[in-house]
Amino acid sequence: MVDAARARKLADRIQQVVAEMLERRIKDPRLGFVTVTDTRITPDLRDATVYYTVFGSEAERADTAAALESAKGIIRSEVGRQTGVRHTPTLTFSHDPLPDNARHLDELLAEARARDEEIAKKAEGAVHAGEADPYRRPDEEDDEAGDDLGGMAEPTTDGARRTAL
Repeated sequence: MVDAARARKLADRIQQVVAEMLERRIKDPRLGFVTVTDTRITPDLRDATVYYTVFGSEAERADTAAALESAKGIIRSEVGRQTGVRHTPTLTFSHDPLPDNARHLDELLAEARARDEEIAKKAEGAVHAGEADPYRRPDEEDDEAGDDLGGMAEPTTDGARRTAL
């Protein structure tokens, strides 16, 4: 096992190398508009997972996945050459679902806002079914209780009322 900081630095360097390779050296026509979003490496530095997103349709995503799979060996050898580690990690390319999840959450939030506006429009002219303020206030209870007993009730320390005779 290695230090977590070293593993993170190596993962960042792998991400940079892979992004440069996809931008400059890999000329596969199946490769779409790819963005390398993250790289995770195991604590023993043997396996690295490279997360990517593809701008486009599902067919373009599938073509890009096939292009990345076929270029995996070239990319791995370049990662080994540029990082200088004794054992070059095995690369696994994985589509990053984060942008899709974020888009779905944005759609849900927009739908919730629309429903809130609809409810606010319905509530503009609405009136309460009962009193506007259905809760009794403590000072109103004291006045009413004192009036019923003719003002002869005295409070006790436990909050109950005792009638003077």
